[in-house]
Amino acid sequence: MTRLKVKEILKNGKAGNEVVAKGWVRTKRGSKNVNFIALNDGSTIHNLQVVVDVESFDEALIRDINTGAALAVTGVLAESAGSGQNIELVAKQIDLLGKADPDKFPIQAKRHTLEFLRENAHLRFRTSTFGAVFRLRHAIAFAIHKYFNEKGFNYLHTPIITASDAEGAGQMFRVSTLDPKNPPLNEDGSIDYSQDFFGRPTNLTVSGQLEGELGAMALGEIYTFGPTFRAENSNTTRHLAEFWMIEPEMAFYDLKDNMDLAEEFLKSCIKYVLDNCIDDLEFLAQRLEQEEKDKPQDQRSMPLIEKLQFVLNNDFIRITYTEAIEILKNSKPYKKNQFQFPVEWGIDLQSEHERYLVEKHFKCPVILTDYPKDIKAFYMKQNEDGKTVRAMDVLFPQIGEIIGGSQREENLEKLETRMNEMNIPTDEMWWYLDTRRFGSVVHSGFGLGFERFILFITGMGNIRDVIAFPRTPKNAEF
Repeated sequence: MTRLKVKEILKNGKAGNEVVAKGWVRTKRGSKNVNFIALNDGSTIHNLQVVVDVESFDEALIRDINTGAALAVTGVLAESAGSGQNIELVAKQIDLLGKADPDKFPIQAKRHTLEFLRENAHLRFRTSTFGAVFRLRHAIAFAIHKYFNEKGFNYLHTPIITASDAEGAGQMFRVSTLDPKNPPLNEDGSIDYSQDFFGRPTNLTVSGQLEGELGAMALGEIYTFGPTFRAENSNTTRHLAEFWMIEPEMAFYDLKDNMDLAEEFLKSCIKYVLDNCIDDLEFLAQRLEQEEKDKPQDQRSMPLIEKLQFVLNNDFIRITYTEAIEILKNSKPYKKNQFQFPVEWGIDLQSEHERYLVEKHFKCPVILTDYPKDIKAFYMKQNEDGKTVRAMDVLFPQIGEIIGGSQREENLEKLETRMNEMNIPTDEMWWYLDTRRFGSVVHSGFGLGFERFILFITGMGNIRDVIAFPRTPKNAEF
């Protein structure tokens, strides 16, 4: 008999049908005569209740059915008298596929802290919370590919190993095959990278954008979706050393086109998960509500599904950075010295400033444009005022910046001048500058941090809890 997934059984199963279900035991309870097993195979947040007549099965088998054990259950579906499910499986045959020693299996039928589950990241998928998170992660990834495919974009795989630093930040992981204890040296004592695997210094990429621009200059509209790396010694709830980025690049798009695409893109992905993942979202919404029940009302998060609807149902307000600074300076928190960080033209806005604009002032998502050029990357299109660039940041409630992007500088002379001002070697970037030498056009793009987006959608509080195996300083365990 063919196995049916738990999700299918709960959705379409009919009383009287005989089925085979396979999965892992979440809980076992009951009396000496009847046991109730909660079986889950990862296909849904909901468990299938298996009813076991203890006297019909071997005592040793019943004893070995513990939380974490893997079972194959053949039985007949029946209408459930219990609350929480419409149908249950009355077991006729149980095969123990894999034991789980109850004294050693760390994931038990009780509430575990997220810190404890990070220490057991190889098993945390077995919990309801992380099952929901990673089903949503999959759904969001699918929604992203679906959106861009339907828009006619080409999915471009940009390199993970690169010799360039897209952001000019210098916080990159070195990639080398040289002997770290005895590397070849030049006459001046520096390392001779000509003898390395690639014949030059190379690193793990921080962004696929620069290579993405090359593709856009021929294919028109591309997007990347891949891992990126930042060797930043940060242990905050918002930072990872390895994370995933979505970076579309579009020829013939100006800043307005870029903003329009970003808004439509974000709304499309949020609508997809609301339409297709409501069970997982409702579970995580209840989890968040329970977690924050002891907080004062004004410190609680916006209810999860309400927050997603908030983004979906509101037009994004578009204002300049300069206008935002004036709004912040005229705000009550500024006048009462309630902002932790200063507010003045030329500074990079902090999350508290961004959230004030979204949650208090405009009460809708905000796109800030035209930032000071001194706090932005070299490739951004320079405005005629000589002080600002055609940058854009999309700001969301509770999380602040969710997307960063810009119209790119298509003028060769201006780009070279800006690179020289920022000490970015133009000779090493000849391939990037060639796109401005040969058939240059107005073009734009942006970057969405995948984990930050998942953090927003799931309501989780730590970015380490939305990626399967987090890579952070001093942590590469699994």
